[in-house]
Amino acid sequence: MESASTKPVIAAVSPAQRMGATGTRGGGFASKPWWPWVKRLASMLFFALVITLLASQARTIEWDKVLDALEGYPLTAAWGAAALAVASLGLYSCFDLLSRRYTGHRLGTLQVITTTFVSYVFNLNLGSLVGGVALRYRLYSRQGLPTGVIARIVSFSMLTNWMGYLLVAGLVFSVMPPALPDNWKIDADQLRLIGFALVTVALGYLAVCLCFKRRSFDLRGHHIDLPSAKLAGLQLTMGAANWLLMSGIVYILLQHRIEPSAVISVLLLAAIAGVITHIPGNLGVLEAVFVALLSHKMPAHEIVASLVAYRVVYLLVPLAVAAALYLSIELRAKKLPPRR
Repeated sequence: MESASTKPVIAAVSPAQRMGATGTRGGGFASKPWWPWVKRLASMLFFALVITLLASQARTIEWDKVLDALEGYPLTAAWGAAALAVASLGLYSCFDLLSRRYTGHRLGTLQVITTTFVSYVFNLNLGSLVGGVALRYRLYSRQGLPTGVIARIVSFSMLTNWMGYLLVAGLVFSVMPPALPDNWKIDADQLRLIGFALVTVALGYLAVCLCFKRRSFDLRGHHIDLPSAKLAGLQLTMGAANWLLMSGIVYILLQHRIEPSAVISVLLLAAIAGVITHIPGNLGVLEAVFVALLSHKMPAHEIVASLVAYRVVYLLVPLAVAAALYLSIELRAKKLPPRR
């Protein structure tokens, strides 16, 4: 059980519990036989909506102008974005250090950071199932961690990312809501209410970790150990800081021509669209959302050129580094004697 005394939680929880493998209890929509079909239908409808948006936006973009904009792109913006990319990737690579504190495993700091970096970059380019889950399992299992502990590392790291998302999105939507197109059925006041709700969830998580005396309990068949308030605060801080750094990269590449609050808002909306559609690397989704929401402030071809530069700086160059690191890890692993 994790507490302020940093007592490891591994011994207190069985592997099956760590993975949430105890099944699901109780009623509710999740236990209904029709619920998976409803979720699948909703995902398909949203996917169809995004694909339609992609097709419509792709037809309106003047691709020859996109290439011209890339050729004349200022190097000062590229270097500034590269510096923020290094900061963001470095910060995210420390997320699993929080997971190490939570689970109490004893892998070295460099091992954890390297594993997280490689997994995160593959996640950005190939999707969460490949990078965020499968690759993390492979790398951590090769380093001797049991499956249950790896499951808790993955879930805790994901929680850090999305709690930071809720905090940033809630603050931006409630304080500085973006100007949405007139044909959207949601206005600024409704977006503020959504923002307040997101902030409430994020701060509610922190309050639960701070105030609950009972640190371990079962929720609908899943065993949960609450982290300490300090660890939960670090989750919110680091997760939020990473989303702000990512937004800063795009803001610089847009050459400061769109206000930061609008850039942050649109990036957050594009992230959700990418999660729902499951398109690897958010390819096309990111561009379609930005063009749809910001083309009234900046020419579409210049927005697309900036996002192409974003993909190079934050996805493709780090992918080359991560691939080299992963190859070296695999080669070293083959030279080790078989694990008993």
